[in-house]
Amino acid sequence: MIPFFHDYGNIKGTTMKRSILALASGAFVLGAAEFVMMGILPQAAAAMGVDIPTAGNYISSYAIGVCVGTLMLVFGRRVPPKKLILLFMAITLVGNLLSAVALNSPMLIVGRFISGLPHGAFFGTATLIAKTLADKGKEAQAVSMMVTGQTVANMLGVPAGTMMAEFMSWRLAFGILAAWAAMTVVLVLAWVPRVEPIKDAGLAGQFRFLKKPGPWMVLIAVFTGNAGIFCWWSYVSPWLTEVGGYASGVVPLLMMLAGFGMVVGGLVGGRICDRWRHAGTAALGQAVSGIGLLFVFLVPGSPVICAILTFWIAFGLFFVSSPQQLLMAEAGKGGGELLGGATVQVAFNFGNAVGSIIGGAMLTVSGMNYHYPRTRRSAAGGDRRGAVGAVLAPLRRQRSLRSAITMIQWAG
Repeated sequence: MIPFFHDYGNIKGTTMKRSILALASGAFVLGAAEFVMMGILPQAAAAMGVDIPTAGNYISSYAIGVCVGTLMLVFGRRVPPKKLILLFMAITLVGNLLSAVALNSPMLIVGRFISGLPHGAFFGTATLIAKTLADKGKEAQAVSMMVTGQTVANMLGVPAGTMMAEFMSWRLAFGILAAWAAMTVVLVLAWVPRVEPIKDAGLAGQFRFLKKPGPWMVLIAVFTGNAGIFCWWSYVSPWLTEVGGYASGVVPLLMMLAGFGMVVGGLVGGRICDRWRHAGTAALGQAVSGIGLLFVFLVPGSPVICAILTFWIAFGLFFVSSPQQLLMAEAGKGGGELLGGATVQVAFNFGNAVGSIIGGAMLTVSGMNYHYPRTRRSAAGGDRRGAVGAVLAPLRRQRSLRSAITMIQWAG
């Protein structure tokens, strides 16, 4: 019995439980593929013969794949959602398998890029399926349970991958993810019912919702918020050892703590979202992460403080998942539902890529210093700008989301 399936309308049904479990399995493999590199970055960099900032390309290449891969939905609008999910898992299998056997850095970058291609498209499609199967008024909880697969990946999958890299081989993590993708194909075939394709609004009709300013404001807010978070999160493993003073063997446990924060944040965010405005819920979650980032910047590092901040920021990161997905899925009604849900992941991962690049550049400029009091004068100026960005992003996000939901409701 999955403990999260109580009192959720149609989610009580066996079909709904199994369907969400199959979709959550796909979310698990994608979530682990996206985030596992943060925990194994030092080992992968050493194996490929590059430094840590350069290895940040293994993170940004996945995020770029997410942005490009969303275009698959443009040409798959007439395909039943179940078949799309199967296609996305097949691509995930290939990308992770290629990453596992990569012989050099460019090959690993290509593998990571392919792994990222189905990410946004999967979550856009899975959001549609979860919404369709759930009772009215329970959509956010259905989506949050599907996304729970991604957060559980961060609680269990990513720490397991980090431990494999520490004691066996980082390649093993990608091999297991490829096998998990194959297992998900079987689960989807067996458990996910047929859901009719969305209304075919034509090629141009899918993008019609983007003519309104509201969706763009939401996407900009998603991008800026996640760019700030991933300046830190992309390099969380070396941050925990350098600033927190943890031994590398303890990092998997701290990644598990972060994953637990994501699970709790996602479930709490989903419940609040069904009872409150989507925009207000998203703004609240981003504010939580923004405050945590400010503490990363200002508060002297210690093992206890770094552990608390790791949980805190991770909680806020996934607290916003359900409201963000639903904001855009609702904005895309009339033929753009799939793209609406997927564009959130594009903005999310574009922010990840930019944040990873900026974070890597700052580490290079500062001589691998992670914390404000330790930086040189020249780096401190850049860090001050980063802190201002971390504070302004959630504030800007709050204004944008409120404006966006107002415009979406008005336009609807």
